[in-house]
Amino acid sequence: MSRIGKAPINVPAGVTITVSKDNIVTVKGPKGELTQAVDSDITVSQEDSVLSVQRPSEQKRHKALHGLYRSLLNNMVIGVTEGYKIQQELVGVGYRATNQGNTLDLVLGYSHHYVFQLPEEIKVTTTSEKGQTPKIILESIDKQLIGQVAAKIRSLRAPEPYKGKGIKFVGEVLRRKAGKSASKK
Repeated sequence: MSRIGKAPINVPAGVTITVSKDNIVTVKGPKGELTQAVDSDITVSQEDSVLSVQRPSEQKRHKALHGLYRSLLNNMVIGVTEGYKIQQELVGVGYRATNQGNTLDLVLGYSHHYVFQLPEEIKVTTTSEKGQTPKIILESIDKQLIGQVAAKIRSLRAPEPYKGKGIKFVGEVLRRKAGKSASKK
């Protein structure tokens, strides 16, 4: 993890980073604002447009925290400048997804609908074009939150290995099984 921690974070123009006395880092950019509490042993410093993270010793714990907080701060900088986008598709006959604002309504082959209220930090859109599988598109500046919500949506109907039915990420390669072979005569 120390190799990751030693790498500097380039701060693009338009992004301001403030570190409070309590070691709380606030990143403001064109898309929004994110905050992260950093362990008191780790020091965060900014020189010009480069953010660096230092550790006090070579202890295993400090090495792990060094890489962790560098990655979290880098994800925050990317989030407030570019944002994150996750696309999921519903594979299966009759599977549908619709949204009204931040409320996602899913029909996944069960006897009932799943109505999923998303946090206001996440923007959701659904598409269902003829001849293609319905898609759910999530956009946010917080990488951890969008990943957690996408995993929760996927867990409602995880893809099964025989026909591939379920909710999967766009571009995800599923491991398929052969199924039953023909009976022997």
